[in-house]
Amino acid sequence: NGASVSVTVNGVTTYPPIYYTSPTQIAAVLPAATPVGTGTLTVNHNGVVSSNAAIRVVPSAPGITTYQGSGVAQDASTFALISYTNSVKPGDTIILWGTGLGADPDDSDTTYTSTPHQVQTALQIYIGTVQANIVYQGASVYPGVDVIGLTIPQSAPTGCWVPVAVLAGNIVGNFATLPINTSGGACVEPGTGLTGNQIAPQGGQTLRTGLVTLVQAPEGKNAPRSNSANAAFVKYDGIYTPNNPVSQGNCIANNLMPATVGNITGLDVGTVTLAGPAGLSVTLASQFGIKGTFNAILSATAIPATGGTFTFKGSGGADVGPFTTSFNLSNPLIAWTNQSDVASIDRSKSLKITWTGGNPGSSVYISGTSTVPGTTTLGEFQCLASADAGQFTIPSFILGALPVGSGGINVQNDILAPLSATGIDIGQGQATISYNAAASFK
Repeated sequence: NGASVSVTVNGVTTYPPIYYTSPTQIAAVLPAATPVGTGTLTVNHNGVVSSNAAIRVVPSAPGITTYQGSGVAQDASTFALISYTNSVKPGDTIILWGTGLGADPDDSDTTYTSTPHQVQTALQIYIGTVQANIVYQGASVYPGVDVIGLTIPQSAPTGCWVPVAVLAGNIVGNFATLPINTSGGACVEPGTGLTGNQIAPQGGQTLRTGLVTLVQAPEGKNAPRSNSANAAFVKYDGIYTPNNPVSQGNCIANNLMPATVGNITGLDVGTVTLAGPAGLSVTLASQFGIKGTFNAILSATAIPATGGTFTFKGSGGADVGPFTTSFNLSNPLIAWTNQSDVASIDRSKSLKITWTGGNPGSSVYISGTSTVPGTTTLGEFQCLASADAGQFTIPSFILGALPVGSGGINVQNDILAPLSATGIDIGQGQATISYNAAASFK
């Protein structure tokens, strides 16, 4: 369509061949002959040349191709796509697709090749926190598209969202996830029992879900803690992925994708009430007038430090039958014991988070954000740990994926309870006791 691209770095100009163009986007292959360094990029469209745009070329900046957060991977023996319903097993060899491994002068920048070559970049790949053995890294048959063959470690964690990270020196690529199950087939989340068949319903299947939550969170520095109760009963079509999911015992970073859901419709569940210690008894109000969603702001003393039993009840409605679910919060509630350690974080070192209390058998969700002052650049990580451990160490390669900047760390105890009722396929109760602290990332 008359478009061309030129890149000039250190006095050398190259012309990236174009894969495709659209009104707002150009995809092109950076030629292997482009030097490393800073330079400029321009676009020429039918003789009209754009202004210069800054470009920085590095030896390697690996990126994993993803679909809705999950890494695009194939079984190396059958070439079947790895999916929520076709998990990879420990010991299997898979092929990850991506780009950015580095210059490949032995293969064409413009045409298909039947004899791709390896790219000799020093790589590390982590499945969760376990390093994987790489069997091939380099070009695919397509220009600019790389593949990595690797073996899933026998000690790799299992779950539907096991993180995958590719490191090239001190550069951490984007994070993806893989479904891993010791027996293959549909993945299973160890913390919740959620299965791949529920995450990725087949053939336009509709899933009906119910969630009730009890939340205690800080309102601000030296401010009282706030308490609230919420409920949501909806049905959706197609794939459902919670926001930034990660399987227990693992961390993921820079996966700032929104929650992915199909078409959502509220369900009539009747009225929803909450009862708790010291005579707590409230009826949740309809939230924003949206069918199936409810909220109640509770008093500052509604969730005591000594815990107690809290019970949600639904009267039942046209779509969902009656339900009852209860939490027995521990005495004492979880307490984050080393908040001061996160005031200044060295991203090149691992960071230990410690706590006392919390419900036995529950999870501790740890997250953090860092923003570069004066910019919109934001990095984020999430980890999911066992509350019983009393501590969790965030790996340095996770912290290194965040930019130098300021932000905060959040630590929360998530307590789950079963919820079942006629008219829903997936139900869950969740209580959350949360803390946060300001942090500087260096």
